Amino acid sequence: MVPAVFIFGDSLADVGNNNHIKLCLVKADFPHNGVDFPEGKATGRFSNGKNAADFLAEKLGLPTSPPYLSLASVSNKTNAFLGGVSFASGGAGILDTTDKRLGSIPLNQQIDYHSTVYGRLVQQLGSVGVQNHLSKSIFAIVIGSNDILGYFKSGSNLSQQYTPQQFIDLLTLTLMVIGAGAIGCCPSQRNQNKTGGCHEETNYWSLQYNEGVKSFLKGMKSELKEVNYAFFDTYTVLLNFIQEPARYGFNEVKAACCGLGNLNARVPCLPIAKYCQNRNDHIFWDLYHPTEAAARIFADTIFDGSQQYMYPINVRQLVAI
Repeated sequence: MVPAVFIFGDSLADVGNNNHIKLCLVKADFPHNGVDFPEGKATGRFSNGKNAADFLAEKLGLPTSPPYLSLASVSNKTNAFLGGVSFASGGAGILDTTDKRLGSIPLNQQIDYHSTVYGRLVQQLGSVGVQNHLSKSIFAIVIGSNDILGYFKSGSNLSQQYTPQQFIDLLTLTLMVIGAGAIGCCPSQRNQNKTGGCHEETNYWSLQYNEGVKSFLKGMKSELKEVNYAFFDTYTVLLNFIQEPARYGFNEVKAACCGLGNLNARVPCLPIAKYCQNRNDHIFWDLYHPTEAAARIFADTIFDGSQQYMYPINVRQLVAI
């Protein structure tokens, strides 16, 4: 349906870039990650199986875009970039300062890497050929959650520098992306609440961030008529999972599938952790990330969702333009 898919983002879309960063502290290249991936292999995806990037590629009739860092040193294989590439990195944020100590690839660096890919493609296709190729390609951006979580993290000094609204405005002006989910409802946030309920303040500012994203994109479209986009309201879809789990085939909405302690959220999904037998009835795989089952529904909605979840059009409509 399209010639290529280029992915920018964080652990929700990472397909293995962090595996190639020696000093990166955010990795998923060990069990029990990948327990439902082909051959039961941990690939660097923060999931029990495939993630939304995999399912989106399937919908578009393409193989999953490979991790950029697995191809960066292959100077004689420009063809490797023709079908797209993933720059997504677990732990990454919109701001360079977000979890900088973790060694992830921040968004600005991901954009720099894309510039390198662009140069390689120009060598092969020429300037006009590249413009035509990229104008028909999909660029998916899945980022922002780590920035918001970082603001509310215990010990963060961001609250001393910005009010919540100022910080959300900063993220919105820095880059516009696919919406943040109801991240206050992930197991790590629930575990900090004595009642096991969602962290409502985190959810509120995730929602405000999404509204800022939509407003910016709408303004951008009014100025740049040739730009077309599809915004995915992750927040509403995830909240629907939680409020009406049976409708989507889920049973467990609070606890992580893999981990230890209260809600399986006191110890992350490490080899010493336990994991649930029926991953399909859990929304969350670990402290933060959705299961393969949840990711599949996300991808289905991104591709064919109504305007209730996709604004102003869905991806099927986007690629038909």
